[in-house]
Amino acid sequence: MNPNISFRVQSGDYLKRLDVFLSQKEALHSRSQIKRLIETGNVQVGGKEAKAGMRLKENDVVVLNLPQPRKLETQAEAIPLVILYEDRHLIVVDKPAGMVVHPGAGNFSGTLVNALLYHCPDLSGIGGVLRPGIVHRLDKDTSGVLVAAKDDFTHRSLSEQFKKHTPERKYLGVVFGQIADQGQIEGLIGRHPAHRQKMSVRPRKGREARTFWQVIERYRHFCLTEFRLETGRTHQIRVHLSAMGHPILGDPLYGGRNRLAVIEPLLLRQGLKKLRRQALHAASLGFIHPATGENLTFSSPMPADMGEAIALLKKLDIG
Repeated sequence: MNPNISFRVQSGDYLKRLDVFLSQKEALHSRSQIKRLIETGNVQVGGKEAKAGMRLKENDVVVLNLPQPRKLETQAEAIPLVILYEDRHLIVVDKPAGMVVHPGAGNFSGTLVNALLYHCPDLSGIGGVLRPGIVHRLDKDTSGVLVAAKDDFTHRSLSEQFKKHTPERKYLGVVFGQIADQGQIEGLIGRHPAHRQKMSVRPRKGREARTFWQVIERYRHFCLTEFRLETGRTHQIRVHLSAMGHPILGDPLYGGRNRLAVIEPLLLRQGLKKLRRQALHAASLGFIHPATGENLTFSSPMPADMGEAIALLKKLDIG
């Protein structure tokens, strides 16, 4: 029997669209997933099937029927993991650059999910057949700290924390150019209108995104910078920095046509051999443990390729 989740509409949600209401109440599903559930008849309002754009009234009862998950087809693979913490509820890993988080087009093996399934045979499947246990993501070529859930309760709780933007996430990145010592950038982020692999700042069609930064160390044409995310949009730091005209060193997607395109080959000629990705690292992650209520924080040291790049920037006088 499929699990049902019920919500009663309060005065603050009066006249809100059904799909918007459910995407705000149901942390484990995106708005597009909610829309598909509505379209397939898995949502009722007042006992009747409803449309995504239906405007809700106070005291309406909304029932979400969650279909039984399909059998997991992703294969477990004996891929080594750097484990920062693990208990029976969750696991925290240090993801290397180059590893995709979950299977997708062109990446059906070698992902973090393949590795987690081997290490944790009972991994939660509530995130979907391709994303068991996954509650947040890092880009393929961004390294650092990531947490995954091992059971449904933990998955739901962590997903709710990420949806409310309460986890403390700090990144380190090497930024092109000289920026202010500290600041913030706000800009709605949405899918790029012409390049489907990219995101962009979309003044009217994006989702709210806010990134804070603080410069840690300056070099002639770059800054080692710490970023703190208040939101967690796809490619958020990379998009925001590119929009500022200060892309991340090594970013193949958002680097842009500027002096970065001249300086990066120079760095390679001068001895930078290992950096083959954007110089961005998820250095720490803090969240509340769903089972114990404890505030936990985990950190990851600077990876070798970024360390080499920074050492070279300190050494070279690039004109």
